[in-house]
Amino acid sequence: MSSTFSMDPGADQLAVRDWLHGFAADVVRPAAAEWDEREETPWPVIQEAAKLGIYSLDFYAQQYFDPSGVGIPIVMEELFWGDAGIGLSIVGTTLAAVAVLANGTDEQIGTWTPQMFGTPDDVKVAAFCSSEPDAGSDVSALRTRAVYDEAKDEWVLNGTKTWATNGGIAAVHVVVATVDAELGARGHASFVVPPGTPGLSQGQKFKKHGIRASHTAEVVLDDVRVPGSCLLGGKEKLDERLARAREGVRRSGRGNAAMATFEASRPAVGAQAIGIARAAYEVALDYAKTREQFGRPIIDNQGVAFQLADMRTRIDAARLLVWRASWMAVNNRPFTAAEGSMSKLYAGETAKWVTAQAMQILGGNGFTREYPVERMHRDSAIYSIFEGTSEIQRLVIARAISGMPIR
Repeated sequence: MSSTFSMDPGADQLAVRDWLHGFAADVVRPAAAEWDEREETPWPVIQEAAKLGIYSLDFYAQQYFDPSGVGIPIVMEELFWGDAGIGLSIVGTTLAAVAVLANGTDEQIGTWTPQMFGTPDDVKVAAFCSSEPDAGSDVSALRTRAVYDEAKDEWVLNGTKTWATNGGIAAVHVVVATVDAELGARGHASFVVPPGTPGLSQGQKFKKHGIRASHTAEVVLDDVRVPGSCLLGGKEKLDERLARAREGVRRSGRGNAAMATFEASRPAVGAQAIGIARAAYEVALDYAKTREQFGRPIIDNQGVAFQLADMRTRIDAARLLVWRASWMAVNNRPFTAAEGSMSKLYAGETAKWVTAQAMQILGGNGFTREYPVERMHRDSAIYSIFEGTSEIQRLVIARAISGMPIR
């Protein structure tokens, strides 16, 4: 592992960055407006990514375990610089994969993660199902239940999940459910629902404000039976954890199946937001240098120039936070001040602010679909909501720095 944090990526990371940038520029951007309008999963683009090796377990594993810590942030920033909706369709599977990596055994990781991606000729996607109609930020309020049928060594799942990326169209679903309601969030566990399992169906598909090329839907679980081997981590480990919880022993956030996944993914989500912000900033900068008013480029006006200066400053600051958190995670440095939440909070808020400034610089043109900043502005809005709202991130940070149970 790398013991020294560096903002200077090595040759390998730079080569990956340039490769992904070319894919984002040549394949993703030309397709962005079409799939945003269609509000459908861009299967041809995902398949092209798979053929190139961008959509594959091996590629993401290589980046995930890169000792520099910046492999995944670089991937996310470049793909989402291309387009957020298509980007999320390409990387959405990784959230389910991270859930298995964070909670599963070696055997489970080897069994299920390859099935999440499929092959270049037959691509698949996966879904991580945590949120529910009455349980979003409050994960302790989950109502989806998992009951163990000891006679058959099966778990029976019932409930409704919502806001699931790839929900219903996924080959593999990872579902967070309650196994002991009295323990609240500490009574949760994660389960793999294999392809074609009876009882799992897609509910409502959401028509969204942004990231519209990414499929988001409800997932309905009606007496879904999965083998005991589909409990991530295994029953022995679950029983031990539940026993400790019943004795009142509090553990870190990794004792909660959903939180372990979100904890690992927050810096990556922050990197996605940076990609959107950078794309909008670049459009605005180019526009300000070429758009003339009163006989000169509008960037000659301090009001516009200072906006652009602030936009670039906030983007670079957000990247610093994301890269620091990613490096800490890879090197097993504890988030003593909730650095993962810091990175996601600041990057998400930066994306919303930068895209709004870009629209302002473009004026009326920024409000039309003739220019991409309108779409980028819509896409950015989700980054203060999903993977933990900005308010929840602030709560996590406040608790970490104060040591107090702030509510």
